[in-house]
Amino acid sequence: MRLGIVGGSGLYQMAAVEDAELVEIETPWGKPSDSLLLGRIGDTPVAFLPRHGRGHRLTPTELNYRANIAALKMVGCTDVLSISACGSFREELPPGTFVLVDQYVDRTRRRTNSFFGDGVVAHVSLAQPSCGSLADVTEDALKALGLSHRRGGSYLVMEGPQFSSRAESLLYRAAGLDVIGMTAMPEAALAREAELCYQTVAMVTDFDAWHGEHEAVDVAQVLEVLHRNVANSQSLVVAVAERLGGRATACASGCRTALDHAVITDRSVWPEDTVARLAVVAGRVLK
Repeated sequence: MRLGIVGGSGLYQMAAVEDAELVEIETPWGKPSDSLLLGRIGDTPVAFLPRHGRGHRLTPTELNYRANIAALKMVGCTDVLSISACGSFREELPPGTFVLVDQYVDRTRRRTNSFFGDGVVAHVSLAQPSCGSLADVTEDALKALGLSHRRGGSYLVMEGPQFSSRAESLLYRAAGLDVIGMTAMPEAALAREAELCYQTVAMVTDFDAWHGEHEAVDVAQVLEVLHRNVANSQSLVVAVAERLGGRATACASGCRTALDHAVITDRSVWPEDTVARLAVVAGRVLK
């Protein structure tokens, strides 16, 4: 197994990676956000990708989500730990809290959200979009590190790059959602199509715009919290990698068989060029 690590805002480097090598990857959907850092943490092979590129060059909408997930799959990743900054709709989830997200509400509108199409149609289930097995390992690591966290939470994915209006923030809070961010979709959906075990660890940086006793979120506020907690994020990645130990783990969530029965298009009409492109992420079911 290889652990893929997607670093969000504030997490652009992974100093703990040993035998490190930067590798340029070209996928059938273009280039990922940046070169991948391949190496190992303890006995676990890892691949680190800064989601927004080193130096934070790409907006959430500009990200090539398909290339990012495809690149991780191409270098042998089986599991993906996604680190993401987020706002909180809950007083009990203050800045600095790590949330193991288990549900998403997608309110993006300008992003391609599937590898499939162009003659081959597939429908995967996102009823349980996060990997319970990887969440178990991550929760154990958070407990061992003594980091404030919560297992489970709903993540509203907005388009951005602007932050929410107060009316939007109050609406999402009233709907019972927990956190808000800009990047978890279509990342989580594409990971499911690629049959990767995927878990978002959302680190709360602010109270978005709903809280009357706190100023509305701005970049300075986000960066202040991120800078304080980047060491915690890196320690978490190391602790997860050490617990995985380079061993292939069972997946009770069915992530690695997500494409079983998902392809609905009759094999006799599959376009050859589409099949060749999809083989990168879905070769197991296209043989």
